[in-house]
Amino acid sequence: MALFEYFPNYIWNLSVSIALESGGKIGEIVDMCQPIRDAAASGADAGTPQFMAQWVAMAERLIGLADEDIAAGRAFSASDKMERAALYLFVAERMQGHGAPGREATYAKARDIFDRSTELGKINRERVEIPLAQGTMPALYTRAAGPGPHPVVVYCNGLDSCKELLYWSNLPEALARRGISTLSVDQPGSGEALRLQNLPVDPHSENWASKAIDWLETQADADPKRIGMTGISLGGHFAPRAVAYEPRFASGACWGANHNWAEVQQKRLNREGENPVPHYWAHVMWAFGADTMEDFLEKAKDMNLNGGHMDGVKVPFLVTHGAKDRQISVDYAQDCYDQLVNSLRRELKLFTEREGGVEHVGADNMSFGCDYIADWFADTLSGHAG
Repeated sequence: MALFEYFPNYIWNLSVSIALESGGKIGEIVDMCQPIRDAAASGADAGTPQFMAQWVAMAERLIGLADEDIAAGRAFSASDKMERAALYLFVAERMQGHGAPGREATYAKARDIFDRSTELGKINRERVEIPLAQGTMPALYTRAAGPGPHPVVVYCNGLDSCKELLYWSNLPEALARRGISTLSVDQPGSGEALRLQNLPVDPHSENWASKAIDWLETQADADPKRIGMTGISLGGHFAPRAVAYEPRFASGACWGANHNWAEVQQKRLNREGENPVPHYWAHVMWAFGADTMEDFLEKAKDMNLNGGHMDGVKVPFLVTHGAKDRQISVDYAQDCYDQLVNSLRRELKLFTEREGGVEHVGADNMSFGCDYIADWFADTLSGHAG
Protein backbone atom coordinates (compact mmCIF):
# COMPACT_ATOMS: atom_id res chain seq x y z
CA MET A 1 0.00 0.00 0.00
CA ALA A 2 1.42 3.38 -0.93
CA LEU A 3 0.53 7.06 -1.12
CA PHE A 4 -0.61 8.20 -4.56
CA GLU A 5 2.41 10.29 -5.54
CA TYR A 6 1.45 12.46 -8.50
CA PHE A 7 3.65 15.43 -7.53
CA PRO A 8 7.38 15.57 -6.73
CA ASN A 9 6.82 16.52 -3.08
CA TYR A 10 5.06 14.90 -0.13
CA ILE A 11 2.87 17.81 0.97
CA TRP A 12 1.11 18.23 -2.37
CA ASN A 13 0.64 14.48 -2.63
CA LEU A 14 -0.84 14.45 0.86
CA SER A 15 -3.46 16.98 -0.21
CA VAL A 16 -4.36 14.84 -3.22
CA SER A 17 -4.67 11.78 -0.97
CA ILE A 18 -6.86 13.69 1.48
CA ALA A 19 -9.17 14.59 -1.40
CA LEU A 20 -9.25 11.01 -2.69
CA GLU A 21 -9.93 9.54 0.74
CA SER A 22 -12.64 12.16 1.39
CA GLY A 23 -14.74 11.39 -1.68
CA GLY A 24 -12.98 13.20 -4.52
CA LYS A 25 -13.11 11.72 -8.02
CA ILE A 26 -9.88 10.68 -9.68
CA GLY A 27 -10.80 12.18 -13.07
CA GLU A 28 -11.57 15.56 -11.53
CA ILE A 29 -8.40 15.44 -9.44
CA VAL A 30 -6.24 14.62 -12.47
CA ASP A 31 -7.86 17.49 -14.39
CA MET A 32 -7.01 19.87 -11.54
CA CYS A 33 -3.47 18.61 -11.06
CA GLN A 34 -2.20 18.21 -14.63
CA PRO A 35 -1.85 21.97 -15.30
CA ILE A 36 0.11 22.54 -12.07
CA ARG A 37 2.36 19.49 -11.99
CA ASP A 38 5.45 21.52 -12.82
CA ALA A 39 4.52 24.16 -10.22
CA ALA A 40 5.27 21.66 -7.44
CA ALA A 41 8.83 21.08 -8.58
CA SER A 42 10.16 24.12 -6.73
CA GLY A 43 9.02 22.81 -3.34
CA ALA A 44 5.86 22.65 -1.30
CA ASP A 45 5.51 26.39 -0.61
CA ALA A 46 5.96 27.63 -4.18
CA GLY A 47 3.00 27.35 -6.51
CA THR A 48 0.25 27.16 -3.90
CA PRO A 49 -1.69 30.06 -5.52
CA GLN A 50 -1.80 28.06 -8.77
CA PHE A 51 -2.97 25.03 -6.79
CA MET A 52 -5.86 27.03 -5.35
CA ALA A 53 -6.82 28.51 -8.71
CA GLN A 54 -7.19 25.08 -10.35
CA TRP A 55 -9.11 23.52 -7.47
CA VAL A 56 -11.41 26.52 -7.07
CA ALA A 57 -12.15 26.43 -10.81
CA MET A 58 -13.23 22.78 -10.58
CA ALA A 59 -15.38 23.57 -7.56
CA GLU A 60 -17.10 26.39 -9.45
CA ARG A 61 -17.76 24.05 -12.37
CA LEU A 62 -19.38 21.52 -10.03
CA ILE A 63 -21.47 24.23 -8.35
CA GLY A 64 -22.76 25.28 -11.77
CA LEU A 65 -23.70 21.69 -12.60
CA ALA A 66 -25.37 21.36 -9.21
CA ASP A 67 -27.43 24.47 -9.88
CA GLU A 68 -28.67 22.81 -13.09
CA ASP A 69 -29.68 19.78 -11.02
CA ILE A 70 -31.56 22.01 -8.60
CA ALA A 71 -33.44 23.66 -11.45
CA ALA A 72 -34.46 20.20 -12.67
CA GLY A 73 -35.59 19.12 -9.20
CA ARG A 74 -32.68 16.73 -8.63
CA ALA A 75 -31.65 17.70 -5.10
CA PHE A 76 -29.67 14.56 -4.27
CA SER A 77 -27.55 14.84 -7.41
CA ALA A 78 -26.96 18.51 -6.65
CA SER A 79 -25.89 17.61 -3.13
CA ASP A 80 -23.35 15.07 -4.39
CA LYS A 81 -21.73 17.62 -6.67
CA MET A 82 -21.68 20.24 -3.94
CA GLU A 83 -20.04 17.77 -1.56
CA ARG A 84 -17.10 17.47 -3.92
CA ALA A 85 -17.05 21.19 -4.63
CA ALA A 86 -16.86 21.93 -0.90
CA LEU A 87 -14.13 19.31 -0.48
CA TYR A 88 -12.00 20.81 -3.24
CA LEU A 89 -12.45 24.29 -1.77
CA PHE A 90 -11.42 23.14 1.72
CA VAL A 91 -8.34 21.37 0.31
CA ALA A 92 -7.42 24.46 -1.74
CA GLU A 93 -7.77 26.71 1.31
CA ARG A 94 -5.72 24.35 3.47
CA MET A 95 -2.79 24.64 1.04
CA GLN A 96 -2.50 28.42 1.38
CA GLY A 97 -0.36 30.39 3.78
CA HIS A 98 -1.98 32.44 6.53
CA GLY A 99 -3.16 35.74 5.05
CA ALA A 100 -2.78 34.56 1.44
CA PRO A 101 -5.01 36.41 -1.06
CA GLY A 102 -8.30 34.61 -1.56
CA ARG A 103 -7.94 32.27 1.39
CA GLU A 104 -10.72 33.77 3.51
CA ALA A 105 -13.15 33.95 0.58
CA THR A 106 -12.39 30.35 -0.40
CA TYR A 107 -13.05 29.14 3.15
CA ALA A 108 -16.33 31.07 3.33
CA LYS A 109 -17.42 29.58 0.00
CA ALA A 110 -16.49 26.07 1.17
CA ARG A 111 -18.58 26.40 4.32
CA ASP A 112 -21.56 27.77 2.41
CA ILE A 113 -21.49 25.00 -0.20
CA PHE A 114 -21.03 22.36 2.50
CA ASP A 115 -24.13 23.63 4.31
CA ARG A 116 -26.11 23.72 1.06
CA SER A 117 -25.09 20.14 0.33
CA THR A 118 -26.19 19.07 3.82
CA GLU A 119 -29.65 20.55 3.27
CA LEU A 120 -30.14 19.32 -0.29
CA GLY A 121 -28.92 15.80 0.48
CA LYS A 122 -30.67 15.53 3.86
CA ILE A 123 -27.31 14.42 5.22
CA ASN A 124 -27.05 13.22 8.80
CA ARG A 125 -24.97 16.06 10.25
CA GLU A 126 -26.23 19.05 12.19
CA ARG A 127 -24.06 22.09 12.73
CA VAL A 128 -24.01 23.08 16.41
CA GLU A 129 -21.96 25.46 18.56
CA ILE A 130 -20.67 24.48 21.98
CA PRO A 131 -20.02 27.27 24.49
CA LEU A 132 -16.42 27.61 25.68
CA ALA A 133 -14.91 29.81 28.36
CA GLN A 134 -14.13 32.14 25.47
CA GLY A 135 -16.09 31.88 22.23
CA THR A 136 -17.63 28.68 20.94
CA MET A 137 -16.55 25.35 19.47
CA PRO A 138 -18.42 24.74 16.18
CA ALA A 139 -19.21 21.08 15.56
CA LEU A 140 -21.09 18.62 13.37
CA TYR A 141 -23.43 16.24 15.20
CA THR A 142 -24.05 12.94 13.40
CA ARG A 143 -26.76 10.92 15.15
CA ALA A 144 -27.10 7.17 15.39
CA ALA A 145 -30.42 5.88 14.08
CA GLY A 146 -33.26 4.70 16.26
CA PRO A 147 -34.41 5.51 19.77
CA GLY A 148 -31.74 6.63 22.20
CA PRO A 149 -30.01 7.47 24.31
CA HIS A 150 -26.97 6.52 22.25
CA PRO A 151 -23.26 6.42 22.99
CA VAL A 152 -21.36 9.38 21.50
CA VAL A 153 -17.76 9.86 20.39
CA VAL A 154 -16.19 13.33 20.51
CA TYR A 155 -13.92 13.52 17.44
CA CYS A 156 -11.31 16.29 17.23
CA ASN A 157 -9.05 17.74 14.54
CA GLY A 158 -5.36 17.62 13.99
CA LEU A 159 -3.24 20.67 13.26
CA ASP A 160 -4.56 21.41 9.79
CA SER A 161 -7.91 19.62 9.46
CA CYS A 162 -11.46 20.84 10.02
CA LYS A 163 -14.72 19.28 11.16
CA GLU A 164 -15.83 18.84 7.55
CA LEU A 165 -12.78 16.70 6.82
CA LEU A 166 -13.50 14.77 10.01
CA TYR A 167 -16.95 14.00 8.63
CA TRP A 168 -15.49 12.94 5.27
CA SER A 169 -13.06 10.54 6.99
CA ASN A 170 -16.17 8.30 7.17
CA LEU A 171 -15.75 7.63 10.90
CA PRO A 172 -19.03 9.38 11.85
CA GLU A 173 -20.94 7.24 9.34
CA ALA A 174 -19.13 4.09 10.46
CA LEU A 175 -19.99 4.84 14.08
CA ALA A 176 -23.63 5.63 13.25
CA ARG A 177 -23.97 2.17 11.65
CA ARG A 178 -22.76 0.75 14.96
CA GLY A 179 -25.34 2.68 16.99
CA ILE A 180 -22.98 5.46 18.08
CA SER A 181 -23.36 9.20 17.45
CA THR A 182 -20.40 11.48 16.69
CA LEU A 183 -19.62 15.06 17.62
CA SER A 184 -16.93 16.27 15.17
CA VAL A 185 -15.45 19.46 16.61
CA ASP A 186 -13.48 22.47 15.40
CA GLN A 187 -11.57 22.82 18.66
CA PRO A 188 -9.47 25.93 19.39
CA GLY A 189 -6.67 26.23 16.86
CA SER A 190 -8.57 24.53 14.04
CA GLY A 191 -11.36 25.07 11.52
CA GLU A 192 -13.86 27.79 12.32
CA ALA A 193 -12.56 28.28 15.85
CA LEU A 194 -9.24 29.52 14.45
CA ARG A 195 -10.37 31.14 11.20
CA LEU A 196 -13.49 32.96 12.37
CA GLN A 197 -12.91 33.39 16.12
CA ASN A 198 -9.11 33.52 16.28
CA LEU A 199 -9.06 30.96 19.11
CA PRO A 200 -5.56 29.44 19.35
CA VAL A 201 -4.55 25.89 20.23
CA ASP A 202 -4.97 24.94 23.88
CA PRO A 203 -2.53 22.09 24.64
CA HIS A 204 -4.62 21.27 27.72
CA SER A 205 -7.39 19.65 25.70
CA GLU A 206 -9.48 18.77 28.74
CA ASN A 207 -10.45 22.46 28.90
CA TRP A 208 -12.51 22.27 25.71
CA ALA A 209 -13.26 18.53 25.65
CA SER A 210 -15.06 18.84 28.97
CA LYS A 211 -17.29 21.50 27.40
CA ALA A 212 -18.27 18.99 24.72
CA ILE A 213 -19.39 16.58 27.45
CA ASP A 214 -21.30 19.40 29.20
CA TRP A 215 -23.18 20.01 25.95
CA LEU A 216 -23.84 16.32 25.31
CA GLU A 217 -25.29 15.95 28.79
CA THR A 218 -28.05 18.34 27.69
CA GLN A 219 -28.96 16.22 24.65
CA ALA A 220 -31.78 13.73 25.23
CA ASP A 221 -30.44 11.35 22.57
CA ALA A 222 -26.95 11.11 24.15
CA ASP A 223 -26.02 8.69 26.94
CA PRO A 224 -23.76 10.63 29.34
CA LYS A 225 -22.32 7.40 30.73
CA ARG A 226 -21.10 6.24 27.30
CA ILE A 227 -19.07 9.10 25.83
CA GLY A 228 -15.78 8.38 24.08
CA MET A 229 -13.04 10.60 22.67
CA THR A 230 -10.84 10.28 19.62
CA GLY A 231 -8.67 12.56 17.52
CA ILE A 232 -6.78 12.38 14.27
CA SER A 233 -3.13 13.40 13.71
CA LEU A 234 -2.42 16.14 16.30
CA GLY A 235 -5.64 14.89 17.85
CA GLY A 236 -3.36 12.04 18.95
CA HIS A 237 -2.16 14.48 21.62
CA PHE A 238 -5.54 16.02 22.40
CA ALA A 239 -7.58 12.81 22.78
CA PRO A 240 -5.29 10.93 25.20
CA ARG A 241 -4.78 14.02 27.32
CA ALA A 242 -8.52 14.79 27.45
CA VAL A 243 -9.33 11.22 28.52
CA ALA A 244 -6.59 11.40 31.17
CA TYR A 245 -7.95 14.57 32.76
CA GLU A 246 -11.71 14.30 32.14
CA PRO A 247 -13.09 11.33 34.12
CA ARG A 248 -16.47 11.42 32.38
CA PHE A 249 -14.99 9.86 29.25
CA ALA A 250 -15.73 6.13 29.14
CA SER A 251 -13.32 5.14 26.35
CA GLY A 252 -10.69 6.67 24.09
CA ALA A 253 -8.66 6.17 20.94
CA CYS A 254 -6.15 8.07 18.84
CA TRP A 255 -5.80 7.92 15.07
CA GLY A 256 -2.07 8.56 14.96
CA ALA A 257 -0.12 9.00 18.19
CA ASN A 258 1.29 12.50 18.70
CA HIS A 259 2.76 11.71 22.08
CA ASN A 260 5.50 14.36 22.11
CA TRP A 261 4.69 16.97 19.48
CA ALA A 262 6.94 19.52 21.17
CA GLU A 263 9.87 17.26 20.36
CA VAL A 264 8.62 16.84 16.79
CA GLN A 265 9.06 20.59 16.31
CA GLN A 266 12.72 20.33 17.20
CA LYS A 267 13.06 17.52 14.66
CA ARG A 268 11.37 19.62 12.00
CA LEU A 269 13.75 22.47 12.68
CA ASN A 270 16.45 19.95 11.83
CA ARG A 271 14.50 18.91 8.68
CA GLU A 272 13.64 15.48 10.07
CA GLY A 273 10.31 14.10 8.85
CA GLU A 274 7.73 15.54 6.50
CA ASN A 275 5.54 18.59 7.14
CA PRO A 276 1.75 18.34 6.71
CA VAL A 277 1.13 21.71 5.03
CA PRO A 278 3.02 24.32 3.00
CA HIS A 279 4.21 27.44 4.81
CA TYR A 280 4.51 25.22 7.90
CA TRP A 281 6.08 27.58 10.42
CA ALA A 282 3.70 30.41 9.54
CA HIS A 283 0.80 27.98 10.00
CA VAL A 284 1.82 26.71 13.44
CA MET A 285 2.51 30.21 14.71
CA TRP A 286 -0.95 31.27 13.53
CA ALA A 287 -2.58 28.20 15.10
CA PHE A 288 -0.86 28.81 18.44
CA GLY A 289 -1.34 32.59 18.41
CA ALA A 290 2.41 33.16 18.42
CA ASP A 291 4.27 36.20 17.08
CA THR A 292 7.74 34.69 16.84
CA MET A 293 9.36 31.27 16.64
CA GLU A 294 10.48 31.59 20.25
CA ASP A 295 6.93 32.44 21.30
CA PHE A 296 5.57 29.44 19.39
CA LEU A 297 8.05 27.00 20.92
CA GLU A 298 7.18 28.30 24.39
CA LYS A 299 3.43 27.90 23.76
CA ALA A 300 3.94 24.43 22.31
CA LYS A 301 6.13 23.11 25.13
CA ASP A 302 3.16 21.45 26.85
CA MET A 303 2.41 19.39 23.73
CA ASN A 304 4.16 16.48 25.43
CA LEU A 305 2.40 13.58 27.13
CA ASN A 306 5.46 12.25 28.92
CA GLY A 307 5.84 12.88 32.64
CA GLY A 308 2.91 10.91 34.02
CA HIS A 309 -0.01 12.41 32.10
CA MET A 310 -1.13 9.00 30.84
CA ASP A 311 -1.42 7.72 34.42
CA GLY A 312 -4.81 9.42 34.49
CA VAL A 313 -6.27 7.20 31.75
CA LYS A 314 -8.33 4.64 33.69
CA VAL A 315 -10.69 3.59 30.88
CA PRO A 316 -10.12 1.49 27.74
CA PHE A 317 -7.80 3.22 25.28
CA LEU A 318 -6.69 2.32 21.74
CA VAL A 319 -3.53 3.66 20.09
CA THR A 320 -3.29 3.33 16.29
CA HIS A 321 -0.47 4.38 13.98
CA GLY A 322 0.79 3.80 10.46
CA ALA A 323 3.92 1.66 10.38
CA LYS A 324 5.50 3.94 7.75
CA ASP A 325 4.27 7.32 8.98
CA ARG A 326 6.57 9.96 7.45
CA GLN A 327 5.39 12.79 9.69
CA ILE A 328 5.24 11.31 13.20
CA SER A 329 7.54 8.47 14.26
CA VAL A 330 5.90 5.17 15.10
CA ASP A 331 7.99 5.22 18.29
CA TYR A 332 5.53 7.74 19.74
CA ALA A 333 2.73 5.18 19.45
CA GLN A 334 4.76 2.73 21.51
CA ASP A 335 5.47 5.46 24.09
CA CYS A 336 1.77 6.26 24.42
CA TYR A 337 0.82 2.59 24.78
CA ASP A 338 3.58 1.85 27.29
CA GLN A 339 2.45 4.71 29.52
CA LEU A 340 -1.19 3.63 29.67
CA VAL A 341 -0.37 1.67 32.81
CA ASN A 342 -3.69 2.34 34.57
CA SER A 343 -5.97 1.84 31.60
CA LEU A 344 -8.69 -0.74 32.17
CA ARG A 345 -7.82 -2.11 28.75
CA ARG A 346 -5.11 -0.84 26.41
CA GLU A 347 -4.35 -1.80 22.82
CA LEU A 348 -1.76 -0.82 20.23
CA LYS A 349 -2.60 -1.32 16.55
CA LEU A 350 0.06 -0.64 13.93
CA PHE A 351 -1.21 -0.67 10.35
CA THR A 352 1.18 -2.49 8.03
CA GLU A 353 1.47 -3.15 4.32
CA ARG A 354 -0.64 -6.27 4.76
CA GLU A 355 -3.78 -4.16 5.16
CA GLY A 356 -2.75 -0.59 4.30
CA GLY A 357 -3.04 2.62 6.23
CA VAL A 358 0.74 2.71 6.68
CA GLU A 359 1.08 6.44 6.04
CA HIS A 360 0.21 9.26 8.44
CA VAL A 361 -3.36 8.62 9.71
CA GLY A 362 -3.89 6.25 6.80
CA ALA A 363 -3.50 8.81 4.04
CA ASP A 364 -2.86 5.89 1.70
CA ASN A 365 -6.05 4.11 2.86
CA MET A 366 -8.18 5.42 5.72
CA SER A 367 -10.71 2.59 5.63
CA PHE A 368 -8.76 0.27 7.92
CA GLY A 369 -8.21 2.87 10.62
CA CYS A 370 -11.82 3.98 10.35
CA ASP A 371 -13.20 0.46 10.76
CA TYR A 372 -10.80 -0.48 13.55
CA ILE A 373 -11.58 2.60 15.62
CA ALA A 374 -15.33 2.27 14.99
CA ASP A 375 -15.25 -1.37 16.12
CA TRP A 376 -13.24 -0.38 19.21
CA PHE A 377 -15.92 2.06 20.28
CA ALA A 378 -18.69 -0.41 19.41
CA ASP A 379 -17.00 -2.81 21.83
CA THR A 380 -16.11 -0.40 24.63
CA LEU A 381 -19.21 1.82 24.51
CA SER A 382 -21.71 -1.03 24.08
CA GLY A 383 -22.57 -0.34 20.48
CA HIS A 384 -22.80 -3.12 17.90
CA ALA A 385 -20.42 -4.26 15.15
CA GLY A 386 -23.06 -5.71 12.83
